[in-house]
Amino acid sequence: MEMLVASAIGIMTAGGIYLVLRLRTFPVILGISLLTYAVNVFLFASGRLTIGAPPVLRDSMSSYTDPLPQALVLTAIVISFGMTAVVVMIGLGAFLGSNDDHVDDQPTGLEDQAEGKS
Repeated sequence: MEMLVASAIGIMTAGGIYLVLRLRTFPVILGISLLTYAVNVFLFASGRLTIGAPPVLRDSMSSYTDPLPQALVLTAIVISFGMTAVVVMIGLGAFLGSNDDHVDDQPTGLEDQAEGKS
């Protein structure tokens, strides 16, 4: 179980980093979201992956799951949703302002200047 979750975290992190390094706005936004999902799963897995264990220790229970990572994941989900909304609005504003969604924001005509056709 732990190996499967660790592999999923690694794949999501690698996919998120690959998408963040793209030159378009939309894949960068998806990459940031994928990285936040990977961090959320990592935080959740840090509280021990047990099935059927309650989050609070009672008198009749012998083991329990740590509730702190669960609370951190709930908080991280809300924060990542707000962050994604802000990044989408910034990307939309940049696209509407320049009619282009390149992240590097190089002005057009650089190819002509590089060839000496100015």
